[in-house]
Amino acid sequence: MPTREEVLAELSKVKGPDLEGDIVSLGLVSDVFISEGKVIFSITVPAERAQELEPMRQAAEKVVGKLAGVEKVLAALTSERQGGPGAKAPPPVRPAPAAADMGSVPPPMQRRAAPAAPEQAAKPGVPGVKAIIAVASGKGGVGKSTTTCNLALALQANGLKVGVLDADIYGPSIPRLFRVSGRPEPVSGRILKPLEGYGIKVMSMGFLVDEETPMIWRGPMVISAITQMLREVAWGELDVLVVDMPPGTGDAQLTMAQNVPLAGAVIVSTPQDLALIDARKGLNMFRRVDVPLLGIVENMSYFLCPDCGGRHDIFGHGGARAEAEKLGVPFLGEVPLDMAIRINSDAGTPVTVTDPEGPHAAIYRDIASKVWAEIERNREGGQRAAPRIVIES
Repeated sequence: MPTREEVLAELSKVKGPDLEGDIVSLGLVSDVFISEGKVIFSITVPAERAQELEPMRQAAEKVVGKLAGVEKVLAALTSERQGGPGAKAPPPVRPAPAAADMGSVPPPMQRRAAPAAPEQAAKPGVPGVKAIIAVASGKGGVGKSTTTCNLALALQANGLKVGVLDADIYGPSIPRLFRVSGRPEPVSGRILKPLEGYGIKVMSMGFLVDEETPMIWRGPMVISAITQMLREVAWGELDVLVVDMPPGTGDAQLTMAQNVPLAGAVIVSTPQDLALIDARKGLNMFRRVDVPLLGIVENMSYFLCPDCGGRHDIFGHGGARAEAEKLGVPFLGEVPLDMAIRINSDAGTPVTVTDPEGPHAAIYRDIASKVWAEIERNREGGQRAAPRIVIES
């Protein structure tokens, strides 16, 4: 693999804006990340000139791609807040639209919420994928990825063709949950073939970067990586693509809402008040960007003692149901805190696979049925345009 210095040496051959100097000496290159044949970096440009400077970004990718050992190059254009009293932040940059461009980033985020204008065309979905749903949580540690895995398998058990996209760039868990590993093979050009676990097509950053490699990425890199995994994967014909989102309300959520017309979002929370506060933030974020809320799942809802058979509400109980009723969104179901779910998830053998007729699999199938019913109900209103994103500074 090339060193950072070698990458910068190649980038110094790329002329800066207006063909003056080069992008390295002008201090425009930052965040150079090198790992296993991949080189990722960002180039700072004036936001209003992003489309105009797209050829500069492409030239940067091209020169780095010629280095020995480099398999893929991902460059993103970004803009930074200007300093000084009363200075305003420029909007995020917008490269020339290209669905399969590794370096593309979403359109600029707007200052105020507004529905898409009537003349604005609906954003294209992912070819072959009929519906895309996001599984999200306001905080980590609530079992979101486990819920994503078992929800996808339950949707499959209900007769649907399902894929899973692991958009949790910083902590991908889906490869372990589905017990799949290896590198995605190229199909043609930049298009990759997803891996498969239990009959479900799976794509994750965990397949592209070593499990112990920390992902120290800024927003534009996260956006580019998620866009690539959405647009440059041969998903084939799917009824639904389930997306495991990172916890919180950041770049990944905004990217998904802005790049594709989401069929809806599922919020995962535990019953206690602290988790529900964060779950409420996630719900409100999706509402702000006009993504339908398919419902709330209360995970780790209760504990059934295997010895005495008694029920214990370790984290409280019913908080998510009450929150759903309060906010007027569907309550999808309660998943217990159970050793079988934890042990099988850690082993990559989810309960929906190991015990498909058991009580836990039945809970997930019921949740899956409710989710799909909500998607079908929302479809009756016709195809929706992807929303414009709101950022309040």
